[in-house]
Amino acid sequence: MASSDEKKAPALDFNALVLSLGSSVIVHLGEAPDPTTGQKREQPELTMAQQSIDLLAMLQEKTRGNLTAEEARFLENMLFDLRMLFVQVSKRRS
Repeated sequence: MASSDEKKAPALDFNALVLSLGSSVIVHLGEAPDPTTGQKREQPELTMAQQSIDLLAMLQEKTRGNLTAEEARFLENMLFDLRMLFVQVSKRRS
C-alpha cells in the first residue's frame, strides 16, 4: 500500500510521450539540466538532439489521422519549437 506522502505518477498518454521525447532534445541541446546528473551539458549533442526530433517527426507521420486535434496540435507545436531551438543552438556553435 502506497503511503500518502508518495506522489501519484503522471498519466501516461500520447502527450506525455511527446513531452518526454521533447525534453530529451532540450537536454541534448544543453538548454536544461540532465536529470541523471543535474548538470547542463557544456557542449550540445546535436546528433542526439536531431535523432530525437526525427523520432518525433516519424511519430507524427505514423500517427497522422489517428490523433485527437489536441494531440496533433501539441505534437506540431513541439516539433516547431524544437526545430527552432535546434537552429538557434546550432548557430551559436558556428
